[in-house]
This record gives sequence, C-alpha cells and structure tokens, in this order.
Amino acid sequence: MHMSYPVIELRLWRQFVAVAEELHFGHAARRLHMTQPPLTQAIALLERLLGVRLFDRTKRSVALTAAGAALLPQARELLARAQALPAQARAAAAGEVGRLRLAFVSTVGFALLPQWVRAFREHSPGVALELIEATGDVQLQALARGEIDAGFMLHSPGFAPAGLQHALVTREPLVLALPDHHPLTSAPTLPLAKVLAEPLVIFPRRIVPSLHDAILGLYHAAGRSPQVAQEAIQMQTIVNLVSAGLGVAWVPESVRQFQRPGVVYRSVSGPRGKAVPGCETTLVWSEGASNPSLERFVEFVAMLTRN
Repeated sequence: MHMSYPVIELRLWRQFVAVAEELHFGHAARRLHMTQPPLTQAIALLERLLGVRLFDRTKRSVALTAAGAALLPQARELLARAQALPAQARAAAAGEVGRLRLAFVSTVGFALLPQWVRAFREHSPGVALELIEATGDVQLQALARGEIDAGFMLHSPGFAPAGLQHALVTREPLVLALPDHHPLTSAPTLPLAKVLAEPLVIFPRRIVPSLHDAILGLYHAAGRSPQVAQEAIQMQTIVNLVSAGLGVAWVPESVRQFQRPGVVYRSVSGPRGKAVPGCETTLVWSEGASNPSLERFVEFVAMLTRN
C-alpha cells in the first residue's frame, strides 16, 4: 500500500539542524533568534509528521536518536541546496547553466568547431553542450521539431535559410579535390575550362540546394553539363571517393584540413581570372527561441567572429 507523507517546510528542517548541532534547546533558540517554547513545539511537530522521535530529552541533556542522526546529514544537504537555488536560478536565466543542443555540418568539424567547443566550455562550464553532426536538410527538420537549439549550416553566399535567425561565421572559397595521381595536380592553380570535363563527385541537391546550384551553374555558364560520377552525403565520403579515383569534387577550402591520403586540393580560376563561387557557414536558430544558454552561445560566437 502506498503511503503518503506531508510536505515538511524548510523552516522545520532548519530548526531540527540547529537543535541537532547545539544539542541544547536554549542555545538553538538563540541561534535561530526565537524563544525556546516555539522551538520545542516545532520539534514536536516535526516528530509527529515523521512518526519518529528525533531526540532523547531529559532535564539535563538532549541527544540525537538513531533516526535523528541518520537524518542530520540529509537535512544539512537539503538546506544547502535550498540556499543555492536563488544563485542557480540567476545562473540559468543568464545562460550560465543549462543545455545546448548544437548541430553542425562536417566542414565546421574540421577546424573551427573543436577550438570553439573547448573555448566555450572554458567560458561557460555550466552549460552541457550536446553536439550532433547533421547535414543542412536534417538540421532544418530538427529545428522545426525543436530537437536542436541551433546549427552550423553551409550555403552559398547570401543564401542563409529563410525564416530563421542567423549569424555569419565564415566565408571561404571552393577548391577542387583531385586524386593525387591526376595530371592536373602539376599546376598550383587550375583554369576552370580544364576541369569541366572531369567526372564529378557531388552531394545531392537536397543537402545544400544553393551551393549545389552554384556549382552546377559554373558548368552551365560555360555551356557544359557536369558528368556526375557519384553522389555522396558526407564531405569525408566525397573526399574518400575522390581518393579512389571516381572523379573530382568541389569542396570548401576548410576541407583541406581533412588530410586524406591520395587526395590533393587545388584552387581554380574562373573565366578571365575571376574567382569561382565561394560558400558561407552560418549559425542558425529558430525565431523566438527562449534558451538562455543559446543566447549566451550566440554572443560567444559573435565575439569570436569579431576578433
């Protein structure tokens, strides 16, 4: 049979601890800035509520019973936790403690993310940071369902996802990943016309539509259609397929950090020496998000990107 017990006020536990530490009702009453009779009545009430005796009392002495001695450490802990609650509430409101579910595309994981995670943990040790690697399309779905708080997403310049708050993190050029035995690797910079006929390894359009369209636009502007040899979702997989000789791939410059044997990276110059399209990485989060830890992280990222 389930027994229900009354909720006991903190005041009674505070009075119990004072008597237990002083082992004298008069001294405990003075410590609590009260008179002795109400304190005696409070301890009697606490014992009735618990259904056990907490003190053995005589005219000359007060001693804890076994039950009282067992409760004393827990009562002290309860009072300490209650005393800490206001500070914890202020810390939570300031985003100093809490949880942040952060998604990221793999390109951020090569260089920026490890440094930033370490720095943010030093900056806000009370925030539990949950990292989830996910492509842009998966991140958008997770944001809509409230399964993540924010995400680092890759896209073409100026094409941050609509309907979301966002902060630019990095801009970088696209470079070409080639098998290291490819004849074109002999030149440090490649003219675009020389690479358009190469088999292409690329991510599906749904992953990053704006960047997929920008890459294909390079070919269409030159009157060519890309020869897509293979599609792959993760950037590491794309680079691995290049190393196996399946084709070449357009990747953000940060992917150079992924030192896969059998792959080299080369810059490409567009027609008349113009730069080929670049890409941006943006931190995105939902409109009206009310997670103080997220606000703290957004401020932290803004501080890092300003420096």
